[in-house]
Amino acid sequence: MNYPHPILAREGWPFIGLAALLSLAVTWLWGWKAALPAYVILVFVIQFFRDPPRAIPAQDNAVLSPADGRIVKIEKVRDPYADRDALLISVFMNVFNVHSNRASVTGRVRAVHYFPGLFVNADLDKASSENERNAVIIDTPVDGQNQVVTLVQVAGLIARRILCYVHPGDALDKGQRYGFIRFGSRVDVYLPLTAVPCVAPGDVVTATTTVLATL
Repeated sequence: MNYPHPILAREGWPFIGLAALLSLAVTWLWGWKAALPAYVILVFVIQFFRDPPRAIPAQDNAVLSPADGRIVKIEKVRDPYADRDALLISVFMNVFNVHSNRASVTGRVRAVHYFPGLFVNADLDKASSENERNAVIIDTPVDGQNQVVTLVQVAGLIARRILCYVHPGDALDKGQRYGFIRFGSRVDVYLPLTAVPCVAPGDVVTATTTVLATL
């Protein structure tokens, strides 16, 4: 297990506290029946910011899913962040998924690039190039050779806040928590063309525990 964080993500504490205060205030002023919608909101906020521990597969050359969600794309494309041809695997997250982002591989952060942009539905293809996004380029050793994995957090229609906690030069462990996206989005994973996919479009994946591909 790799889990230095509490069961509820720290990013959610202000929102959970505000929702709880609202629920208590409405209950005190107008009674618990009037406060039911506020308690529904509180339950939704708590489930959105849950951040459970995850078991890390022991397979050395595995590329782990950086997010909970559904596979919406697997294709050969140009990785504009690392300037190379690559295999792209995209994971779409809805508002009911865990939104903590985990490192897909063990390695060192080569670069971090933030791009302002739009907030169209993250399920659409154009979201990868037009939405607000943050790219983390990671150098990872595989069988004595360096491979490059690019993780791109993409904002969505509702998601308006991308959080990334790593910087160039930082070391990352596979499964390590490195960021968070609030309220629904996607993560694009760019891999070497030699990577072998272990998932297919439509598959439901879980951050850290699901192997997306092997290097």
